[in-house]
Amino acid sequence: MNITLNNLPETIDTQKAAITISELLAIKRFTFKMLVVKVNGRVVRKDEYSMTTIREGDDVQVIHLISGG
Repeated sequence: MNITLNNLPETIDTQKAAITISELLAIKRFTFKMLVVKVNGRVVRKDEYSMTTIREGDDVQVIHLISGG
């Protein structure tokens, strides 16, 4: 599956037509607790990660929120 991830072309090795955001985060090993995920410009809530699918050609943004002082 070919998608755009954080403005870069990315090939996800899967036989499925779609994967969930949760699966993508596991595949890419994104482990930060504070993430914002957008699929095709739409912000996806954390409780929707396991239900929201990513398909061929989708544009996905995974943003790490970092706090500090």
